[in-house]
Amino acid sequence: MKVIGLTGGIASGKSTVSSALQDLGAVVIDADEVARLVVEPGQPAWRDIVAVFGEAVLNPDGTLNREVLGTRVFGCPERLQELNRITHPRVTKYFQEELRRIEKEQPEVIVVLDVPLLFESGMDKVCDEVWVVWIDRELEITRLQERDGLSRDEALQRIEAQMPLEEKVQKADRVIDNTGTVEDTFRQVGTIFHESIGKVTNTYEQKKGG
Repeated sequence: MKVIGLTGGIASGKSTVSSALQDLGAVVIDADEVARLVVEPGQPAWRDIVAVFGEAVLNPDGTLNREVLGTRVFGCPERLQELNRITHPRVTKYFQEELRRIEKEQPEVIVVLDVPLLFESGMDKVCDEVWVVWIDRELEITRLQERDGLSRDEALQRIEAQMPLEEKVQKADRVIDNTGTVEDTFRQVGTIFHESIGKVTNTYEQKKGG
């Protein structure tokens, strides 16, 4: 099994790359989906969030109102750090359990960890390679505004709450330029993927043990 960590800036286009990798046969674990699972009503992370941020961050059915929670943490580093302290360990545990299960059931598979905060959470340490999806800053702002209906200031708050994209690029093994067409991106992903699987790789257990 080979583990590829996929990350990038917010609205940089990770989902496009993730989709291309799935088409190529990789098993993708999406951190956003995992994050939603660990904060379902009654889960330990859900209880901790309600205790810290109050019931005002809940919808009438008890689920988290992510938009309300977002307005409370973005622009406030202390609150964002507290939220990450609650969620990151639970998300990391889920990933670790999934990797162990997949390696047992599909030892030859390529696994992609699609994690926006890959470096910040330390998940890069269990990856054999890290791929970063890159776009220039102005395009990132524009795409985020269009995607989430945000003002420029709101978009900048969310972008600046993460590790700078250029810093992620410096840490990457592979960089995918997503400023062109979808077809351009898919071609890059296909080329890099086939180069990558041709290499001798470590297993997750070897990486974890090291």
